[in-house]
Amino acid sequence: MSQSLNIREALPGEARLLSDLALLSKAHWGYSHDFLDACRAELTVDPAQIDSDCYQYFAAIEGNVIIGFYALKRLSVDDYELEALFVAPGHIGAGIGRTLITHAKRMLSQQGAARLIIQGDPNATQFYVAAGGRQIGARESGSIPGRHLPLFEIEIGSD
Repeated sequence: MSQSLNIREALPGEARLLSDLALLSKAHWGYSHDFLDACRAELTVDPAQIDSDCYQYFAAIEGNVIIGFYALKRLSVDDYELEALFVAPGHIGAGIGRTLITHAKRMLSQQGAARLIIQGDPNATQFYVAAGGRQIGARESGSIPGRHLPLFEIEIGSD
């Protein structure tokens, strides 16, 4: 991972870039064009969400380029959901995802959150377990009826 990585809040005007990055990242795992088309709406970032009090979006920037991002959705005072975490294909495996999830856990700890819920892609199971996630079940995909995705939780402690 480059020493020049910076994580900052994403801007509403970057929604299209984040949406494109999410689709490219998902495509990295070999999903078909039909599958990706079915996921397009769910992976599209709405500028209003970036600007909403219910969501927090953070972008990983290297140089002037967004190479990853994550989004948190507040469910309650104690509980948040990882709404998105994507890394540009050329950077997958370079520690960017680990840096983003660590940043998210630190942010939640500072906010006094107790738990992070994650509906993960099956390809990311090992990643979320390594990040401290415990699989607590499965949830039906919002894009593909009948497809169930692993559901994890990470207990957030005060750092």
